[in-house]
Amino acid sequence: MGNTLWHGRFAGGPSEALQALNDSLPFDQRMFREDIAGSRAHVQMLADVGLFDPEDCAAVLAALDTVEAELEAGTFEFAASDEDIHTAVERRVTELHPAGARIHTGRSRNDQVATDLRLWTRNAIDQIDSLIERLQRTLLAHAESVGDAYLPGYTHLQQAQPVALAHHLLAHGWALQRDRSRLADNRARLNVSPLGAGALAGSSLPLDPAQTAAALGFDAVFDNSLDAVSDRDFVAETLFDLAMLGVHLSRMGEELILWSSSEFGFVTLDDGFSTGSSMMPQKKNPDIAELARGKAGRLVGHLTGFLTTLKGLPLAYNKDLQEDKEPLFDAVDTVCLTLLALDGMVATVTFEVETMAVGADSPYSAATDLAEFLVNRQMAFRDAHAVVGELVRKALAGEGSLVDLVAASPELGPEAADLLAPGVSVARRTTHGGGSAQAVAAQLERFRRVLNR
Repeated sequence: MGNTLWHGRFAGGPSEALQALNDSLPFDQRMFREDIAGSRAHVQMLADVGLFDPEDCAAVLAALDTVEAELEAGTFEFAASDEDIHTAVERRVTELHPAGARIHTGRSRNDQVATDLRLWTRNAIDQIDSLIERLQRTLLAHAESVGDAYLPGYTHLQQAQPVALAHHLLAHGWALQRDRSRLADNRARLNVSPLGAGALAGSSLPLDPAQTAAALGFDAVFDNSLDAVSDRDFVAETLFDLAMLGVHLSRMGEELILWSSSEFGFVTLDDGFSTGSSMMPQKKNPDIAELARGKAGRLVGHLTGFLTTLKGLPLAYNKDLQEDKEPLFDAVDTVCLTLLALDGMVATVTFEVETMAVGADSPYSAATDLAEFLVNRQMAFRDAHAVVGELVRKALAGEGSLVDLVAASPELGPEAADLLAPGVSVARRTTHGGGSAQAVAAQLERFRRVLNR
């Protein structure tokens, strides 16, 4: 077994149980690009402050290039002593050139791993942002193409008031925009370099943390070395952002499940984004939508588990923080795959607009319009609500159709009964952000501006 980074302090090697529990290589090797980028910046800085011979610096940088190429190609040979990606890279660089043994000068794995994880998370956020935008643009394309189609709007999963289909689609688009905004805020907060904080207290060597921060694209340098190596707020915040995004994707999935059912019949799913039954030949199952709904629980679980890990840790670094990577990596993988699959499902769905219109044209959906008709005639809304509610009760009790009862009402009459005609109610929701085609046209323009800025 090869030497560990801390073998000098111990007379013997670690037990197999300790090594198995301690080693993080199986999951943290995916950070090899970030680890090598951080090492390049660190070695160049050491050379610039006089702690590394220029020729050795060039040789180590070349060795880092070789190691990166080996890892990219899958030809890198890991050793039994490689407990994480950081030790693996350093070992291989030292094999290629003896000056690699000095690569850790002025650096601890504490600030090294914190740097790597911030770089990795920053890249992951950028990738997720582009996938969310892709889904938003799919929703926008549908919203632009469905024209004046409308459907019942729901509260408590009961038909409430009709809304434009484009309005409903954009509601999901705006929720996704909040997810992007949260991720962008998080990205700005995490873009602070911890490199140079050392194990916890900085260094007596003439390091230049500002140089390495700039080389790695960070906006700022840490202010407190204790905080720098122990801070995993950005991991918790990313897990929350992804859990919230997962909840929004779950909601979209739930609607597609409902809408594709025989009872709703609002959409027809593409064969490529649905599955069949192993027993019932007639089935067409919305598996992607169901998995989007199910994955939300997994994402929420990662957030809760990691917050529990953090809650009792004293300053500064503790090995508990090794538990930051697996939930983060899995959450990112889960969200990326769900976004891709759900985008494909939404992009290929067929909206059954005639079925939607039939549901939305129920005269009961225009009950609020009747109350507002009376309000425009100076009746208090609570009184108007009672008048219309009484007519609805009579219609449901079989005392006549709602249209006839409204036409015969002394407070309402034939003019109000015209509000119950198909397609009339949805056109009346003209206020800012409302559900009419007129209001949606302005909303579409706002949404396009948000996506294009």
